[in-house]
Amino acid sequence: MLKSLSKHLQAIKESGRGIFVPYIMAGDHQQGLDGLFETIALMEGAGASAVEVGIPWSDPVADGPVIELAGQRSLARGVNLRAIVEKLQEQQTGLPLVMMTYMNPVYQYGIEALIEDLAGTSVKGLIIPDLPYEHQDMVKAYLADSDIALVPLVSLTTGLERQRLLVEGAEGFVYAVAINGVTGKSGSYRDDLDKHLARLTQLADIPVLTGFGVSTAEDIERFNRVSDGVIVGSKIVRDLHEGRVQEVTDFVALGSQVKK
Repeated sequence: MLKSLSKHLQAIKESGRGIFVPYIMAGDHQQGLDGLFETIALMEGAGASAVEVGIPWSDPVADGPVIELAGQRSLARGVNLRAIVEKLQEQQTGLPLVMMTYMNPVYQYGIEALIEDLAGTSVKGLIIPDLPYEHQDMVKAYLADSDIALVPLVSLTTGLERQRLLVEGAEGFVYAVAINGVTGKSGSYRDDLDKHLARLTQLADIPVLTGFGVSTAEDIERFNRVSDGVIVGSKIVRDLHEGRVQEVTDFVALGSQVKK
């Protein structure tokens, strides 16, 4: 059975629009976690397709400096995975949420307990970048009867056969990593990136979203031509932290209106 995150994003794709998913760090707000739903509502009002909610952790191996600092600010406020789940249990959101975390906090929380506690929330997807495909059943076994999708990541160094393996039976969406490195990395993309993304999009039965380093309107237009949409993290996190709220909403609105 297709999970609701896939259905939601597929409907946007079929409408002819690109999918735009902003990333926010839970707890990186002047009001700490009490500002989480305010930020999610801000993204929804600007037209976002879904919201990726980052979980602060002390050793975020996939995060670049901007998101790592946001996580440190959140941790300094006493925010952790359990507190975030309790906050998310307080109310539903108008958009599906995708939780981005790491295996260590998930394991410490208790895998089965986490899935059970998220069942009544708006979290419809999980991204765990340090969970290898070969060990995904540690989590996926508990997701079988839930409406939460485990989102696979495909890197530039992933060979074609492994790409097929990763996207076969995948749920939610496929997270296509556009650079070799951490989030927010600037610089030139590889010459063969567009070809890689177009091939991956053809392989997958669910939407393919491009992330890592996406920060301009030109990036969005480019990646919407060869994939189904984008995920934007560091730019959103930085601008929110620096108080450029209007710039954030304008960028989300722009990204949400770009056609495929």
